Amino acid sequence: MNKSVMVGVVFGAGIATAFGGFAGYRMLSGSDYAEVLSATPIKESVRTPREECSDQLVTRQEPVKDSHKIAGSVIGAVAGGLLGNAIGGGGKNTAAKIAGAAAGGYAGNKVQGEMQKNDTYQTTERVCKTVVDVSERTVAYNVKYQVGDTIGEIRMDHDPGDTIRLTDGKVVTARGSLESDPSNPQ
Repeated sequence: MNKSVMVGVVFGAGIATAFGGFAGYRMLSGSDYAEVLSATPIKESVRTPREECSDQLVTRQEPVKDSHKIAGSVIGAVAGGLLGNAIGGGGKNTAAKIAGAAAGGYAGNKVQGEMQKNDTYQTTERVCKTVVDVSERTVAYNVKYQVGDTIGEIRMDHDPGDTIRLTDGKVVTARGSLESDPSNPQ
């Protein structure tokens, strides 16, 4: 046999052996992926306060200028005194004048009080209150997976889809950490 045929046969045998070894390693090392059986989201409530404002029409009482109601009392007393004088028969009945003045003063005081109570104005005011919006966000997923006949569970920060990548029989999570595959104890 010539030398080039011999080199070709040896070279071919070497390549065939390398491919066979690689295929055997891949077969013995198991699957590259675990099948995802379920991925259950873990949620948390997020409470976000915000201020909500609106303009509202409000009615206010005017400031009282005569808090003791002196004007009403004086006008009522004068009117009551005149009425008492007319009822009492002129200038002879002082008791009627005094009683009329007292009753008129009291009535004038009450009338002025009611008038002041009804003396109001309307204005627009900005009214604000804090309201809380509640929303949910997914913080992680509880993932149940299967490698061969063995079922395992892990928590991941994202939904893995239908499969999870395996490296040397360990599940690869999003954070780069490795968790042992239950079918491959160490």
